[in-house]
Amino acid sequence: MSARRPGALALVLHSHMPYVEGFGTWPFGEEWLWEAVASVYLPLLDLVDGAPVTIGLTPVLCDQLEAMRGDAGERYLAFLRDIRAVVHADDAAELERGGEPALAAEVRRAAADHVFAEEAFERRGRDLVGAFAALEGVELWTSAATHALLPLLATDAGRRLQLATGTASHLRRFGAWQGGFWLPECAFEPGLERDLADHGVRAFCVDQTRIAGFDHLRPVATEAGPVAVPVDWQTVELVWSNRHGYPVGAAYRDYHRRTVHDLRPWSNSGGPYDREAAEAQAREDARDFVERVSARVAGGGLVCCALDTELLGH
Repeated sequence: MSARRPGALALVLHSHMPYVEGFGTWPFGEEWLWEAVASVYLPLLDLVDGAPVTIGLTPVLCDQLEAMRGDAGERYLAFLRDIRAVVHADDAAELERGGEPALAAEVRRAAADHVFAEEAFERRGRDLVGAFAALEGVELWTSAATHALLPLLATDAGRRLQLATGTASHLRRFGAWQGGFWLPECAFEPGLERDLADHGVRAFCVDQTRIAGFDHLRPVATEAGPVAVPVDWQTVELVWSNRHGYPVGAAYRDYHRRTVHDLRPWSNSGGPYDREAAEAQAREDARDFVERVSARVAGGGLVCCALDTELLGH
């Protein structure tokens, strides 16, 4: 009797930002990108080096990160110094005047993140694309050139151009590619696998949550070659759901209550956010996550937990 193959977990982080660099201001201008760099991408780079994680980087996002080597990087630093720091100082003073010293203290504590966001950017030579390329043990995926929904494109030529440009831009930036491809919005239709194979794609994620009886723990090898990896929403919901998942924990930050300048110094419990308490809760939730995934693949299979990277910093 042959031994059953052990189960496994794939952590897939999909990183994408619409074109906002050089465009307007908050809430949908380039400050959106600066917030993601400061709160998501730079902390992530410090955490995942050497970790067995898959990170998808869309060509659209990489275009904007490359621009930060020049004038866009200067605007990012100006945003930290002239907007972020000032906003924190103003809201801390306002909370203090309103008789909320604990909330004011949390706002001032969070202001220290500006120093990290500036120092980490300079330490990496203002080159975030190069920083991702230098990661050890991390597999980098690419995506369609402009994050287009491939099944909805009007022509086959347009689809092929999206794939060819997306893969070529990845190879230009990172020098190597193992064939991982993030389908924008996980949009798939039969026949697309042939185009993917023609452009060197070996694996991609699919979302089949609406198909009754579908085994979300079993990747499917298509006839054309690329492997379709189902996203396991039962596992994703643990991290994603703001009703039943980990984000509802009392110690975590409340993202609904906001100060005058859109800061969030409260926890879900109603009191001031306590970073040490939140970190303790995160460690406990991480243990719970591992236990749940282990139980889910006790009979074998692959749990693919795919998340928007930006969720981790929000």
